[in-house]
Amino acid sequence: MISLDNVAFDYEDMAMRFSLEVPKEAFVAIIGPSGAGKSTLLSLIAGFDIPLSGSILIGGRDMAGVPPSARPVSMIFQDNNVFAHLDLRQNVAIGLLPSLKLTAAENGETDDAMRRVGLYELRYRKPGEVSGGERQRVAIARALVRDKPVLLLDEPFAALGPSLRRDMLDLLREVQKDKQLTILMVSHQPEDARYAASHTAFVEQGRILAMSPTEEFFQTKNPPELRDYLGDWRS
Repeated sequence: MISLDNVAFDYEDMAMRFSLEVPKEAFVAIIGPSGAGKSTLLSLIAGFDIPLSGSILIGGRDMAGVPPSARPVSMIFQDNNVFAHLDLRQNVAIGLLPSLKLTAAENGETDDAMRRVGLYELRYRKPGEVSGGERQRVAIARALVRDKPVLLLDEPFAALGPSLRRDMLDLLREVQKDKQLTILMVSHQPEDARYAASHTAFVEQGRILAMSPTEEFFQTKNPPELRDYLGDWRS
């Protein structure tokens, strides 16, 4: 579904080189130390950063020259997923049409997405009137109405406590199953990867040093850089 072949990108003094194969409908957690290049990897797939060389294919289509808005991708960040001046429903609907001039069918899609993430009763509240977890649910609902086959998440639940993170991961897995999504999620929490992801990848110094099915990944803890990163962590 997603293929990166020797994708090169330089950030300050780090020369990043990414090669990766992500199966269709996989849920890949991307872990690694701060500054390793995890967020840059997502930005390259989304089209926000442009590689110096190499190729990025999504669904067999070469993404060279394809702007972010035209890629089959939605992206959720840790912060800034909502517009403070819009109510929650408008924040979801903007994923369909920035003008918010929706058809009856599009209004129905918006309401269905809000019900799916448990926000329908709060739809007319402003982002400042709801919790951080509810704001992230808005971002997930917006991704649902955009109906793209790839969902990228850059530390989306980092500010949430363990119990709420678990709830959000459950929601993601439900959405993935219903919409048959391919998901890549950056996380600093190995337990999130172990709980939700079908595969886990380890990034260090701008390289993907390991990727395998999650159970195997945490059993083997190879290469040595991964063992050093995990330390005494136990799932």
